[in-house]
Amino acid sequence: MNQYIIDVKSPTHDQRKAVKSEYGLDNHGLTNLNNVYWNLPTEALYEEVIFRSEGHISHMGPVIVNTGKHTARAANDKFIVKEASTEDKVWWGQYNRPVSLDKFNLVLNRLQGFLQGRDLFVQDCYGGADKNYRLPVRIITEYAWHSLFARNMLIPAETNEELRKFIPEFTVLAVPSFKGVPEIDGTVSDTFILLNFDQKICIIGNSGYGGEIKKSVFTVLNYLLPLEGVLTMHCSANVGANGDTALFFGLSGTGKTTLSADPNRGLIGDDEHGWSDDGIFNFEGGCYAKVISLSPTAEPQIYACTRKFGTVLENVVFDPVTRRLDLDDETMTENTRAAYPLHYIDNAVPTKMGGHPKNIIMLTCDASGVMPPIAKLTPEQAMYHFISGYTSKVSGTEIDLGKEPEITFSACFGAPFMVHHPAYYAEMLRNKMLKYNVNCWLVNTGWTGGQYGIGKRMSIRHTRALLNDALSGKLLESEFYTDPVFGFQVPKEAPDVPTEVLNPANTWSDKQAYKEKYLMLASLFIENFKKFADGTPEEVIKAGPVKQDFEPGVVN
Repeated sequence: MNQYIIDVKSPTHDQRKAVKSEYGLDNHGLTNLNNVYWNLPTEALYEEVIFRSEGHISHMGPVIVNTGKHTARAANDKFIVKEASTEDKVWWGQYNRPVSLDKFNLVLNRLQGFLQGRDLFVQDCYGGADKNYRLPVRIITEYAWHSLFARNMLIPAETNEELRKFIPEFTVLAVPSFKGVPEIDGTVSDTFILLNFDQKICIIGNSGYGGEIKKSVFTVLNYLLPLEGVLTMHCSANVGANGDTALFFGLSGTGKTTLSADPNRGLIGDDEHGWSDDGIFNFEGGCYAKVISLSPTAEPQIYACTRKFGTVLENVVFDPVTRRLDLDDETMTENTRAAYPLHYIDNAVPTKMGGHPKNIIMLTCDASGVMPPIAKLTPEQAMYHFISGYTSKVSGTEIDLGKEPEITFSACFGAPFMVHHPAYYAEMLRNKMLKYNVNCWLVNTGWTGGQYGIGKRMSIRHTRALLNDALSGKLLESEFYTDPVFGFQVPKEAPDVPTEVLNPANTWSDKQAYKEKYLMLASLFIENFKKFADGTPEEVIKAGPVKQDFEPGVVN
């Protein structure tokens, strides 16, 4: 709903320019607009969301919105403009599809015309908690709730004067009601996410899913910061009482957000971080957690955020009379989400920064049921598994994904957002691991006792116990055996975890079936890694699995 249609002042009409930047929207080619609402605070955005019928207020204050057609990322609709500055740097392929400058300008010009006479919302903020590396970003949105989402997820300016002097180094323009024309634009569908690193702008059309905004900023940082020597990572991070920082790599559904939200450790961030010569820093100011079937006992911190004013709930079902949530209802999607400021988590680290990590955890959701619950990796093995990014996609995080987990490999545990070649990031990872003496663990949060449909999901209690022992250093004191296929080191015993769980072969009733499944998984790893062989050091390739005969359950 636009103000000019009904000729009624919106709730914040008189305050819309109070913290307007001197660097106006005309610098982005946006002219003849109706009203522009600059840097509204949470309370004001709530009023605009309700006034414009964009959402509802639920029990205890969160705002609930429906993202429309797209309830997940449209990974196949992202394109990067191929021009002189990007041609030789971008890892062109499945996730970084090229689009010509002419096509981009055609879409942008049509979008600029489409927005004339319409209302827009602006949030000027930062990507990156470290002031030495942070990126000033401007988020321009059609919806008020997208402006609130950006305010929750990114890092706000500290003063109004800072906002008035704000000059963005990158801009994201999100307009869900604008559709692309594939026949003209060269896009796959009428949905698009187009990034132009030369013009420093990303435009998003025909998708209301908030995750597109945050992942676009992440993609930009993934391109720019490594060129400055900062490793960009799709990971969560927390820190212990002794200052020991830990990183958790993993795709959606592997437990990255849940496992890093440890009440005994300070949360630096749940999704995107940089690793500079000074340590770890969060890219974001908030969390974007999956909330389907959220447990108030297993995940109390995240659950509490679904009952707080300021939280944005995407596609969560609620009772329109009582306004209470049904977090178990997946009618709209399994990918229900909550976007809330990081400080809503009781043990969040205010600076969103930490020292160099002591431990790295690589999470995988193994639907084959053959990977051990935890294994220690050498730096070369860490590179191999980082480049491979093995997991099983679970339904909800991407469009067109069914109920049954799908075995997949996503480079760097986040291929859709990685702009350089995976080996480029992996080499930076190894160098930092060696320089700062970091331990790396591969943790399976997937299935045990059989593949999906036969076995059962790994006990979160066992996973947490193993993680606690790894982070405290206790697990290093264990006796290890060498996995016969992957070559990594697996502990023979650990406190509070049954011995048979540590060796997955012992959890299968059919040892031969286990062996066949494990060797099949090794084949998938080997086949997948062929695409990275060119440009990857030989010692890293050799750090992968070897298909060979072995006796399941027997360890040395």
